[in-house]
Amino acid sequence: MNVPIVSGDIVEDDVSKPRFVRGSDPRVATCRGKLQNKRSKLNQEINKELRLRAGAENLFKATTNRKLRETVALELSFVNSNLQLLKEQLAELNSSVELYQNVDSEEPAMPMIPLGLKETKDIDFRDPFKDFILEHYSEDGNNYEEAIAELMETRQATRTPTRDSAGIALLLRYYNQLYFVERRFFPPDRSLGIYFEWFDSLTGVPSCQRTVAFEKASILFNAAALYTQYAAKQDRLSARGLDQAIDAFLRAAGTFRYIHENFTNAPSMDLGPDMLEMLVQLMLAQARECLFEKLELQSKNGRNIDVSLDLAQEASQVAAVYNDVHGLISREPVRDYVPETWVSLILVKREHHLALAHKHVALGLFDRPVSEWRSETKLALEHVQKSDGKTQLDIVVPRDENERKLLGKAHLREALVLHEESQRLQRMCRDLKAKQALAKVLRRVQESTVESYNGIGDEDDFRGLLDPPDIIASTKFQLSITHPDFGQHGVEDLFRSLGPVAIFSAKRHWTAPRLIQLQRGPDGEGFGFSVRGDAPVIIAAVDHNSLADLGGMKEGDFIVGIGDKDVKWASHEQVVRLIKQSGDFINLKLVTPMDRNYLKRPVTDSRNRIRPINRIKEAFRLAALPVSLPVSRVLPVL
Repeated sequence: MNVPIVSGDIVEDDVSKPRFVRGSDPRVATCRGKLQNKRSKLNQEINKELRLRAGAENLFKATTNRKLRETVALELSFVNSNLQLLKEQLAELNSSVELYQNVDSEEPAMPMIPLGLKETKDIDFRDPFKDFILEHYSEDGNNYEEAIAELMETRQATRTPTRDSAGIALLLRYYNQLYFVERRFFPPDRSLGIYFEWFDSLTGVPSCQRTVAFEKASILFNAAALYTQYAAKQDRLSARGLDQAIDAFLRAAGTFRYIHENFTNAPSMDLGPDMLEMLVQLMLAQARECLFEKLELQSKNGRNIDVSLDLAQEASQVAAVYNDVHGLISREPVRDYVPETWVSLILVKREHHLALAHKHVALGLFDRPVSEWRSETKLALEHVQKSDGKTQLDIVVPRDENERKLLGKAHLREALVLHEESQRLQRMCRDLKAKQALAKVLRRVQESTVESYNGIGDEDDFRGLLDPPDIIASTKFQLSITHPDFGQHGVEDLFRSLGPVAIFSAKRHWTAPRLIQLQRGPDGEGFGFSVRGDAPVIIAAVDHNSLADLGGMKEGDFIVGIGDKDVKWASHEQVVRLIKQSGDFINLKLVTPMDRNYLKRPVTDSRNRIRPINRIKEAFRLAALPVSLPVSRVLPVL
């Protein structure tokens, strides 16, 4: 599926669409979909075995009957055996990295490490949300059936997103919608009985929480996983494909970092801080590898000694970052959690890029005779190579042709040794051994190095048996992670008609709406109240013994309806106009906030009279409204 790209960045197909993009079902048509379908089934089976084991363990602890305990113990052994087999099958699926790679390229490329999606169970929001709307907002929940259905359909669509920018946009829009859902329906002091259950992406073990934060973190994890799959499927033999892969890996790293910084106390291992930090560094390493491949591609037809030395240091930098990732992935508890394939592939890539570093230095040394080198080239050689004084050659900058050949040949010999080591590591891993594309890449690069080595000549020198200097890791290109840009995926609150979320939220409380009917007398007496603010407009003051006071209006009440019009979102001017249009008879629907801070009176002056401008500023401060209004915005007492 083609993805629209602008300047190497993933963009949405149509960001102006107000409704959610529906997810397709890739499980039917593609290899990646089949893999995800198998993962989903294994998650369900693992969950079933875990419940059986929990029940058997409880029965074993509760019973004192010896025969029954023996029977339960035997059943437990069967359950544990089945559970182990299921986890091994899931580990094999997580090791199937080739299914996510680009298969349309004529030449094989070094495989990347993508992540599979977390699976989840369906949730029925209808009854809990409708009951909460009636109880908390005093509105008929049936009026919001379409909004609730829209939310449920969107969540269902996020379980099968397309592997492109549209799928990522769908996940991020649902994440943005959860901002409103959390504030509308999840009070901090009690539960609605809604549980979010997600399966660990690597073990399949289910985790369950009542907080929306778990749902949001899991959605972001899947967005990052989609970025890794999108990056892995790019054609990395072209500059365009490499740019897309780099951008996607950096976005995946930024998303994992965002989860790490904003969500704590994760119930599943894949959302734990150690795992997330390792994933951030792994994505950065893969982006660095793609950058090196792009540099190799760009310099393919114009390499000289200076370019070769730059490539050598870039390759050594890739090896260094993979070495750092190996340090993170080898620590507990990550080491026992990730697939063995990941660990082995990281080691293979480290040795492979160290070999390329030595090879590029050698090719640079054989580019031209020493007599044609510039002073900058000799200085670069001193900064590229590092000798630690062991059994290595004491040559860093050759002084003549003989030393140049000796040093170049030593680097090629070291490259061949590292090529052999990378292939040995590949053969030692059962899963990597079957990866034909990886084996072909390693073999092809080794054959190229052997060809270069055989073309040097057969001069014999005992110093040729010594190790060459190490290649110093360095880079001229800094990679910055890209945090998720939620602003590009704006959504409209599905439950907007409940009122502004800053006021009409689950954590705030107010009385049920009450109807106030006011009618002026023949003497043209005013109603006796003034209003302030916007969305919702608030009763600013009520005159003592006025029609408003006698009718039950209170200072601080919210106006939610005028006549048959809902005005929770109405501006100050709109409410004033509707009040004036009502003439001598007005129907107001009011609610009184139960948080009395709304009604706290400001400081008065020496004459015990509230200064108008101070009253307005204080009211806005107490109501936590974003802007202050001039005095003219207060409707005069009517």
